[in-house]
Amino acid sequence: MVKPPHELFDRQSQAIVYGYQVDAIQRMLDFDYICERDTPSVASVVDPTRDGYLKTFWGSKEILIPIYREVDVASEAHPNADVMINFSSFRSAYPTTMDALDQENIRVIVIIAEGVPERRAREIAAKAKTKGKWVIGPATVGGVAAGAFRIGNTGGTTENIVESKLHRPGSVGFVSKSGGMLNEMFNIIARNSDGVHEGIATGGDRYPGSTLLDHLLRYQMNPKIKMLVCLGEMGGDDEVKIADAVKKAEISKPLVIWVTGTCAKMFPTQVQFGHAGARAGSRLETADAKNDLLRKAGAIVPRSFDDFGERIQETFKRLSREGKILPVREFEPRKLPVDFNRAIALDLVRRPTSITCTISDDRGEEPTYVGIPISQIFEEGYSLGDIIGLLWFKKKLPSFASKFIEMVLMITADHGPAVSGAHNAIVAASAGKDIVASLCSGLLTVGPRFGGAIDDAARYFKDAFDRGISAQAFVNEMKAKGMRIPGIGHRIKSVRNPDKRVQLLIEFAKRNFMSTEYLDFALEVEKITTAKRGTLILNVDGCIGVLFLDLMKSSGRFTREEIDNIMKLGSLNGLFLIGRSIGIIGHVLDQYRLRSGLYRHPWDDILFVTEQKPSPRPRTKVAVASA
Repeated sequence: MVKPPHELFDRQSQAIVYGYQVDAIQRMLDFDYICERDTPSVASVVDPTRDGYLKTFWGSKEILIPIYREVDVASEAHPNADVMINFSSFRSAYPTTMDALDQENIRVIVIIAEGVPERRAREIAAKAKTKGKWVIGPATVGGVAAGAFRIGNTGGTTENIVESKLHRPGSVGFVSKSGGMLNEMFNIIARNSDGVHEGIATGGDRYPGSTLLDHLLRYQMNPKIKMLVCLGEMGGDDEVKIADAVKKAEISKPLVIWVTGTCAKMFPTQVQFGHAGARAGSRLETADAKNDLLRKAGAIVPRSFDDFGERIQETFKRLSREGKILPVREFEPRKLPVDFNRAIALDLVRRPTSITCTISDDRGEEPTYVGIPISQIFEEGYSLGDIIGLLWFKKKLPSFASKFIEMVLMITADHGPAVSGAHNAIVAASAGKDIVASLCSGLLTVGPRFGGAIDDAARYFKDAFDRGISAQAFVNEMKAKGMRIPGIGHRIKSVRNPDKRVQLLIEFAKRNFMSTEYLDFALEVEKITTAKRGTLILNVDGCIGVLFLDLMKSSGRFTREEIDNIMKLGSLNGLFLIGRSIGIIGHVLDQYRLRSGLYRHPWDDILFVTEQKPSPRPRTKVAVASA
């Protein structure tokens, strides 16, 4: 349905919003919802940097608003959208507005940006006039058609919207240059009348796309608007033209108007107020002169701004007594659901959480590890081992324990390119995979046969020692189960060729741990196994596992229950994962530096068995007849 020329917005108006203004868009939709509009007032969004959809709320339900990169594409996709709210910067406001003016369906453009060059603003206004279109701004907050359409953030909070009766139309047409005073005037009008039908801020620049008089004449034509209210300001001749229109009866509806800036006469020199146009270059441009002129022309001019509300109320009551204003239909606006984050802040929500974290918190001024601020961690010189103690075990470990953890990381960092973890990572890196994928490729090989024996070794040795059985009985038990002892055995190292890493760990523990009873038990087991075969030594995984048991017991920081729980959780294999990740990443970066090509395994290192041997024929039983 085509709107009459005096009506810019109605309950079917839809806008294209230029700029990814999520909050402003949501406020427009919230206004629609409480006003009981049938359709959202935002048809689409234009953002040159993205396309897709913006997820927003319609009441308590989520809806999707399409995003386009260009105005003409959005306009073509949404031919019913006749408003563009332009949030582009002052640098791009001109080209984007001129582009919007070329779209046949767009009838009203609102320019929010301040600082648009005056020459460009005049070109925009001239083109809009030629095409019979409306421009509000630049440097405007917009406006509101009460109960119908809200421009961006106009009107403030939902509470202020309802308090100012903007959720349903009143009888007053209001226009102002000042966006800052718009919400205040909405409230003053609501307290002294049935509220505004429409309120517009034209913007404070010297050359707005539409003037105070333009909108007052539009209100004059609108039969739903019964009285006019205007807030002018010193500078320019807009109010002079309004006075002339009142005198000529072009404006015949009651007009309550006040021109701000009467205090300027108190200053010894010319005063520049906030807006570019708020500067009196001659006496006729002063607020006092304009107010006198308007009063003589027949407008209702209060003695001061303090009387503004009283004059509005007097005029409204007079028109009501004369039967020119009938009571408006009041209704209780829809209750807007409270945003979840705000509800939490107000303690209005009790919701079970999905994840529990007891080791760190990054919500405050600085992150904390188990309640210790990160700045304190650096000030007190925490080591990497200390951090692992905090984040893994929620304890500040003794220095010998943290040092042991760091030794483990260094010792397990790498074992050459031939082991499965490094090999897989090298193959992935050579195939062009990124560092994350290559690292994961290597780590996925960690298990019972590669680096995953630390926890198993600790678990089995602890169980045997805690039960008080001998080393020989433990070996016999594992043999009876048909199981290899985790942490025992090495492919290369032996009694005659000991593993230097194991020796370093044992020497450190003997010097620093209060006791090494689990290690001593494991070494007794080693004597039995190496008597059978020299390579059945306590390997590095087994050594780390039993020494960690001794560490926890020696530190005095772990209860028996905590130690048992750590064994169940598989925590110790994590040490191998961290340490070996260092080496794996090193191999990946090495392949990148070498610009290695795609790896292909050599044929001569593969046993091909492709010929199928015939399976043996089953024997047949020969039946022997009975005699």
